[in-house]
Amino acid sequence: MDWQQNGVLTVLAFDVGARRTGVAVGNSLSGTARPVGILDVFDSGPDWPSVDAWMREWMPNGLVVGNPLTQDGESQPARDRALRFAHDLQSRYGKPISLMDERNTSIEAAQRFAESRARGESKRHQADQLDAWAAVIILERWFQQPQNRTNLDVIT
Repeated sequence: MDWQQNGVLTVLAFDVGARRTGVAVGNSLSGTARPVGILDVFDSGPDWPSVDAWMREWMPNGLVVGNPLTQDGESQPARDRALRFAHDLQSRYGKPISLMDERNTSIEAAQRFAESRARGESKRHQADQLDAWAAVIILERWFQQPQNRTNLDVIT
């Protein structure tokens, strides 16, 4: 499935976790993103009604899912979970899906959060939003590094 290249793209991004998934939104005009929230993940799967609501609210042209590789660029069990989620998104919404390397996004998200707290823009109790900040970084990398994108269609 191809990304439509005409006009401004609105994109939702996901930092997939075992119990929580961070969600961010951004657009290709600014090349920036912002946190949307945290998606709870249950034994039965993700909280699809929340994803449905974000899809209605943001009407994205496509979706980006963090690709959790090891520091050496190898696959790991977390990648299987992210790929399953990406395939579920594509089946459910019929949107183009792209994967973006998410190495070190959690570290960068923690640094950004600490800087935001130092400026008085964030509070300690908002630390549960770190996964959403990781999704922001994934999406901003996707905008800035098109050569590092991997479309889900090419992964078997």
